[in-house]
Amino acid sequence: MERLRKIGRILMGILRELSDESAYARHLRAHGAVHSGDEWRKFCEHRLRAKYARAKCC
Repeated sequence: MERLRKIGRILMGILRELSDESAYARHLRAHGAVHSGDEWRKFCEHRLRAKYARAKCC
């Protein structure tokens, strides 16, 4: 039973990383902010800006 719980925690951790939920939680801790719609918007805009600012060549 404990093994299933451990596997479940690992899977949930992976899903949180893939969905940016963990990155958002780290963002909140780093900036001392609380969850809000406005803070989520800032987080998403920053990540998208950083992603598309790095131009790829050919």
